[in-house]
Amino acid sequence: MSSTENTHKKILFKYHSNVLDDLTVETMWAEIVDEENGIYKLDNIPFYGPPIATGDEFYAEYDESEQMLTYRKTTKFSGNSIVLVVIIQEGLDKELIRNRFKELNCWSEGINDSYFSMEVLKEVDYSRIKEILMRYEKEGILEFAEPCLSEKHKVDLKNN
Repeated sequence: MSSTENTHKKILFKYHSNVLDDLTVETMWAEIVDEENGIYKLDNIPFYGPPIATGDEFYAEYDESEQMLTYRKTTKFSGNSIVLVVIIQEGLDKELIRNRFKELNCWSEGINDSYFSMEVLKEVDYSRIKEILMRYEKEGILEFAEPCLSEKHKVDLKNN
């Protein structure tokens, strides 16, 4: 058993993805917070838009039909957000865009040559990030979705 297995569990998430417009199943790592009461903290960047962000705490229980721990509900929000990005400009290396956001403290996970899922930490002013996303979108470089926008980041947008 690795040290990760002592502190983390793989959790199944089943949800309707607006990005895929379909019922989606995704497994992600979560840190054990209170195993006896089924409380975990998400330690992965979600790929397809479940209503949860990294650092959020949630309740999960063993699901007989799925044969694994399964997400049931979010219990504590971290203030982080998730933004999904697809590069639509032909031939553009998505790593250039990912690195631009990494410089602004927004980490991401790539799925393929044109798609990545990005974490926006609570401390980051989301209005600045959205401004850049919208400029890229207007220039025909990318399209983006905000499947999990925290209350803090909604306030950032209202205040600017």
